[in-house]
Parts: sequence; structure tokens; C-alpha cells
Amino acid sequence: MSSVTPGSELHPFRIAILLNSYRSRLIPALRASYERTIGTVAPDAQLAFYEPANKGEFPDPAYFDLIVLGGSNVDPRKSHQWILDVHEFLRRLVIQFPDKKILGICWGHQTISRVFGGKVVDAPTPEMGVATVNLTEAGRQFFPEAAVLGSFKLQQHHRREVAVAPPAFVRLAQGNQCLLSESNTILTFQGHPEKDAETARLRIHDSMRWFGFDAALDEKAWAKLQELMDMEHDGPAIWRRVLDWVREPPVLAAGIVDKLSKM
Repeated sequence: MSSVTPGSELHPFRIAILLNSYRSRLIPALRASYERTIGTVAPDAQLAFYEPANKGEFPDPAYFDLIVLGGSNVDPRKSHQWILDVHEFLRRLVIQFPDKKILGICWGHQTISRVFGGKVVDAPTPEMGVATVNLTEAGRQFFPEAAVLGSFKLQQHHRREVAVAPPAFVRLAQGNQCLLSESNTILTFQGHPEKDAETARLRIHDSMRWFGFDAALDEKAWAKLQELMDMEHDGPAIWRRVLDWVREPPVLAAGIVDKLSKM
């Protein structure tokens, strides 16, 4: 995954990030996590944050190089009005700005899959902490630095997953953990390249609901969970590859817009 250094020929990356958590006290921490992780590989990047769930706000796609649909604390299969508004924003974005690069993370990955005809289900086992993402052959080509190992590691925090990938998307990782549209304009991750250990630990309280134990009482489980969250991961390398991809051209004549119009 080659490094990205915005030079004089190219303006600094302009990135719009949709924070989709509903009434969450962690939104400032989530913003800071994006700023830290993206800033590590692209310190000149200009980040702008939007909160569809809380403020009903969306970016002007024309201004940005990349639109990020981030995570959420709400089931993406719900039909809350703000979720439907996100769906409509995504549809308009793809139709009106077919060359615009879109990145989905966790809830964003699942939501993009649903909008384009995929299926989201409850995961058999929730995931929390750093985990290995195994690549397909297409994934090895897309992530050349990870090709030798055939995998990369990312922070995970989810209890739902994409069971069926949408049409016109290529599976870059096993289990639909990473998807790329045939148009080369939409890339999604179930994992969290924007999360470091500091941010991951903010949601460790979910362990009681997800795994049936209280991390404050079960010392062994608590220690194991912390160990997983503190593991080294490939978040910075993933961001470098994502930003390289933002500069890549779309694939002409790919049928994602046509498929959307028929849904």
C-alpha cells in the first residue's frame, strides 16, 4: 500500500465524514479518532464532520474528494427517518456524482450494502477488538502490501454483518468484510480503520450486552478484551491505500447506477 503525500500538483484531500451515532456522548471522541488516524498519513487533509442522526445535516458532495459513511449505535435495518434520509442521500450521490469516491465503515458498510441490494443479518458472534481480515484474490490485488500475508488486521466492533454482498460489488475479503464496487467508486469495510486502541476502549462496556459478562467483574474476560483492543493493527496502512484509491479513476460503463435505478 503505497504512501500518499499530497503535493503541490494536487490539493489536500477534502473529506466529509458522516458520524451516524444517535445521541452519543462519544461523538467528540469519534471525531478525534478520525483526525488522529487520517492525520497520521495525510496531515494536510481537510476533514468536515456531519451528523445526520442528530442534526439532519449532509455535505455538499461537489466540494469533497471522499464521502465517508461512518459507524453508528443503531441497527442499520431500522426505518428511522434519519436512516431513510441517509439512504436517499446515498442514492442521489451515486446518481448525481457518479465519479465521487465513497467509503463505508461498519454501519456505513452495512448500509451501503442494503441500499444496493445486499443483505445484513445478526452475526453469529459479535466482534470486538483487533481481528484478522482474510483477503480474496481480488483483495490481494487491491491491497498489494497485504498480499504476501493474504490478510490485514483492523479494530472490530460489530454484532451485525453483510451476509449477501450487493450486485455490482467485488468481495475483497472473506465473509464480505471488505467490498469494492465494480465502478471503483465505493469501498467498504466492516472493520474500523479510523479506530485506535484509545477509541476502541470507549465502547468496552458493550461487552455485557454482547458477550454476557461484565468486564468490571470478570477479570479474565476483561484482560482478554483489553489485549485484543491493544493489539497492533493496519489502520494507517489501510488509510494510505484508501487515499491512493481516492485518486484512482472510476471504471467507465460499470452498471451500479443502472442497477440502482431498477431497484
